[in-house]
Amino acid sequence: MDSMRRRLTVTTSAIETSDCVVKIQKKGQVTIPTCLRNQAVITGGHLIEAAFSRGRIILAPKAAIDRSKFAASRDEYTPEQRWAIDAGIAEGLEDFRRGRSYGPFASAKEASAYIELMAKQRATEKRSKRRD
Repeated sequence: MDSMRRRLTVTTSAIETSDCVVKIQKKGQVTIPTCLRNQAVITGGHLIEAAFSRGRIILAPKAAIDRSKFAASRDEYTPEQRWAIDAGIAEGLEDFRRGRSYGPFASAKEASAYIELMAKQRATEKRSKRRD
């Protein structure tokens, strides 16, 4: 989703980028240059979110989700399952609030190495508790 957050800045009269200025047509239409569309990963038919802030028009790609392709959450789970899911999410958020989180990791390999290290430490702790 972060890749969808790239923004294009527009003044009220022209688009300002590092290398181009684009004219606004009579009806307010603007053609976004190909190089900018490629950088923002947008093509014809994509939705663009428009906002006005501090004297500038901000355009940002907007992800559209066709909800009709997914089952409604009320149909997917029983109330007991929904409760268990919500409880797990609440527990995870509480851990995060209390600082019980790790990372960020520079790569998946680094995260994997950390997980393996933690698994080894826990196995060692379990063995030492059994001996006591």
